[in-house]
Amino acid sequence: MEIKLLLLDFDGTLANTGRANATSYIEALAEQGITITMEEYRQKYFGLRCPEFLTDIGITDPELMNTIRRRKVEIYPTHFDMVTLNRPLWEFVQNFRSNGGKAMIVSTGHIDNITNVMHYLGIENQVDAILSSDDVVRSKPHPDCFIKAMDMAGVTPAETIIFEDSQIGLDAAKASGAAYFKVELEF
Repeated sequence: MEIKLLLLDFDGTLANTGRANATSYIEALAEQGITITMEEYRQKYFGLRCPEFLTDIGITDPELMNTIRRRKVEIYPTHFDMVTLNRPLWEFVQNFRSNGGKAMIVSTGHIDNITNVMHYLGIENQVDAILSSDDVVRSKPHPDCFIKAMDMAGVTPAETIIFEDSQIGLDAAKASGAAYFKVELEF
């Protein structure tokens, strides 16, 4: 079977955004008197969607959740200097696309965060589509986002390879039926 589609997680896979994201959350939480460390974030919360992350640390008030989320989004661009592109994977993707394949980003991240970082890295408009957590009802670890991307591209799981870094992403990739690779970037 010929591979026709590459599906790429964004944060921690295509772009090393871990430190920038964590630092932004740590600062937004600190403004509310909540302290977590970089190591705690990396070990326990990396890869979770914002509502799940905030719930896990004990924040259940929707208004406070929204305040922290909005503040994190405001802070995040100030830390783009910490973000790097996974160049080997990006070059592989561009070569694949130049030979007729398709590549899509499939992320639990918010679309504005993804497109802002892509713009900062100079790679905007260089993938076939971007699916974010807003595009599916059930996000990773459910396979819905990957299945939707395959449907959009008109391909089967056997014609798809997924690149992921987090356990919830890997669980979703496995459940989708496609082949997948684990990407490990230094946090």
